[in-house]
Amino acid sequence: MGAIIDLGEFVAEVTLKDIKNVHLSVYPPTGQVRISAPLRMNLDTIRVFAISKLGWIKQQQKKHKEQLRETPREYLDRESHYVWGQRYLLEVSEAEAPPGVNLSHSQMHLRIRPGTKGEKKHAVVSEWYRAQLKEAARPLIAKWEPRIGVRVERFFVQQMKTRWGSANPAARTIRLNTELAKKPPECLAFIIVHEMTHFLVPNHGARFIELMNYHMPNWRQIRQRLNEAPLSHVEWDY
Repeated sequence: MGAIIDLGEFVAEVTLKDIKNVHLSVYPPTGQVRISAPLRMNLDTIRVFAISKLGWIKQQQKKHKEQLRETPREYLDRESHYVWGQRYLLEVSEAEAPPGVNLSHSQMHLRIRPGTKGEKKHAVVSEWYRAQLKEAARPLIAKWEPRIGVRVERFFVQQMKTRWGSANPAARTIRLNTELAKKPPECLAFIIVHEMTHFLVPNHGARFIELMNYHMPNWRQIRQRLNEAPLSHVEWDY
C-alpha cells in the first residue's frame, strides 16, 4: 500500500508494510524521501514523525547534492574511468574486429569498429563492466553462503538508478548494480553480505545490525567509503 504525504518543501513516498518500526530514507540525486511504516500506522502519525525528522532530512539532501559526481563520459582518449576503485585513462582504437575492452597498467583500451558512435561505445563499456561484476560476484557469494547460512539461487547484474543492490528473500535472489565494478572490491563484498543478510532479516532493525556486525565488523566504514566515492552523473546512494 502506497501514499504521498506533503511535508511543505517536499513530499515523501509512504509504503505500509508488515513491519514493526518506521524506516526513513533519503535518496540521491534529488533527495527523494521514502518512508516505510507499519500497516497499523495512519498517515497523520507518519506525517508527524517525518516533520520531527525535517532537520535530518535536509542535512541528507544537502549531502547528496554536494557529493562529487563524474561528468558524462564521452569515451575519448585519456578520459578517466574507474575499475575496482582504480583510475584508468581511456585509449580508443578502431579496428574491423569485434569490439571489446581490456586493461593494461594504468590504461583502459577500448576497441571499436570505425565510425562507432558514443552510444555504442557506452554499450560496449557497460557490458564489460557487467561481465567484470558477474565474475567477481560468483566467488564472493560462494564464500559468504556458508558463513551467513543462506543459499543464493540466482543473482542478477544490472544498471540500477536508486540502489546498489536489492534482495528477494522468497526467491533467494539478489540484484547488484553494475556501477559496483567501478568501486573498491570491498564495496561489492559489503553489498553482497548486506543483501544476503536480508534473506534472514527483511528490515534494517537490531537483528540485522547484529548480524552485519558479526559477519563484517567494519561494514559501516565500507558503506561510508562507498557513499563518499565519486558518483556517475546519474547515480544514487545506499
